[in-house]
Amino acid sequence: MPAETTDIDDIREQARRWLDDDPDPASRDELRAVLDRLPASAPELADRFAGPLTFGTAGLRGPLRAGPNGMNLAVVTQAAAGLVAWLAAQGGTGPLVIGYDARHGSRQFAERTAQVATGAGRPALLLPRPLPTPVLAYAVRHLGAVAGVMVTASHNPPQDNGYKVYLGAELGGALGAGAQIVPPADAGIEAAIRSVGPLAEVPLGPAGQVLGDDLVASYVERATGVIDPDGPRDLAVAYTPLHGVGAAVLTAAFARAGFPVPGVVPEQAEPDPAFPTVSFPNPEEPGAVDRLVALAESTGADIAIANDPDADRCAVVVRDTGPAASARGEVAGPTEPDADRPGWRMLRGDEVGVLLADHLMRRGVTGLYATTIVSSSLLRAMCAARGLPYDETLTGFKWIVRAGGGAEPLVYGYEEALGYCVAPEHVRDKDGITAALTVAELAAGLKTQGRTLTDRLDELAAEFGVHHTDQLSVRVDDLRVIADAMARIRAATPTALLGHPVTEAQDLLPEADVVILRTGAARVVIRPSGTEPKLKAYLEVVEPVADGDVAAARARAAEAVAALRAEIAAALGL
Repeated sequence: MPAETTDIDDIREQARRWLDDDPDPASRDELRAVLDRLPASAPELADRFAGPLTFGTAGLRGPLRAGPNGMNLAVVTQAAAGLVAWLAAQGGTGPLVIGYDARHGSRQFAERTAQVATGAGRPALLLPRPLPTPVLAYAVRHLGAVAGVMVTASHNPPQDNGYKVYLGAELGGALGAGAQIVPPADAGIEAAIRSVGPLAEVPLGPAGQVLGDDLVASYVERATGVIDPDGPRDLAVAYTPLHGVGAAVLTAAFARAGFPVPGVVPEQAEPDPAFPTVSFPNPEEPGAVDRLVALAESTGADIAIANDPDADRCAVVVRDTGPAASARGEVAGPTEPDADRPGWRMLRGDEVGVLLADHLMRRGVTGLYATTIVSSSLLRAMCAARGLPYDETLTGFKWIVRAGGGAEPLVYGYEEALGYCVAPEHVRDKDGITAALTVAELAAGLKTQGRTLTDRLDELAAEFGVHHTDQLSVRVDDLRVIADAMARIRAATPTALLGHPVTEAQDLLPEADVVILRTGAARVVIRPSGTEPKLKAYLEVVEPVADGDVAAARARAAEAVAALRAEIAAALGL
């Protein structure tokens, strides 16, 4: 018998066994339709059964589809059963709190998780409606939960969904209370998931207790407490939640804090799992904030703010028409120019990150400041100059909130991918709501002086030099492209960049699939994305400012980063 026929027969048998155990009639119908199209559908069927979604430190994330290699009710039931069993095995007490966004399937997956928890005798608390991820992270701490589950795919494409797990203080410890899981918890939960028997034997209870709006009100009240109650509030803000769940909570927080309520992009104000007005629901993607910029321009807004769909990230768009604007690059997104609306650009995550850090430092907030190995080195320089403790971690807030190992209390952390934690005791994760409030506080204070966020960035550049960061980011359909590129850079590591010798080359395997290259004035960090099929190279060039001419230094740095991007692309074979 030909091998191909044998493979199809094997996969067909796997699919039939899956159908016998799948609790969702819709998923069963979907999979039967794929089987009916065999042999033409063999590649699709093979992909669905290529292996189970792996429960890692980001939980589960994948396309909504039937089969083990997708997000569906069967996979969620198994994951919930494994999680609940692991919590019990660890001796964890207290309720499981569950949140969800507005994506397809999110509420169903959240309610099934609650049923699995109550079926195992553990109380389940369900957030009252689709809400931002930071509200769930807050609830874990506020309610003393043993753990939390957030059903979301964040800024992934519309066809995806995901499942993130947070631990409470009992199992997560002081640093991990209300934070995302880290090893070895992820491996333990994964093993428990694989030990779950037939899904028909998983006991299901009621859908738990639905919490009231007092939880959301409590989050909003605590969020507004991160800024000065007596600070300036004269600031006009344009805002978009990008069809996600952030609008109601963010506007409530701004109103409670005493700011004018932001104007919201009307076409993107309500949650919509189809994300109809954007090609990709990520504010970093080209074109994603076009409507926001149009609203800001038409209403005369001082700044514009975007959250990603689950509102744990915050993007800031500013007017930029000063003398250094051409060197900075007038863009409506991180890399793509918008010729129709000159004078606006999205700040890079590193720029917002250092602005917030500098603002907190000026407010006298002392303690540990942290970022990641792929973020700008400017925060390190600022902390050194101001005598503040600093640490950097692997990428991800699960690491940032554990920075320093507890030797110093963490007071601020950020990652360049638009994630900021301005109040770790409020939410021990990135929080796009409190970040937006703190940006608004800073911008309003500068406005009273006739200054802007970009003026403050120029001030920091004059003091510490221009730290120009950028990315080479390649989305792939075949993950082998990423593996081949990483193998290539390891086999033929560049000995020089921009004409300067590489003074340090680090390979973080096996701890992390990361390669770091440094020269005297440049740094490159190369790694696969942990949540998307992307290869990323994070680029930084540090350019001193001569004679106070920030614009000239920015122009030199931008030219150098463009050349560095080309060199790295060639070294990766891309």
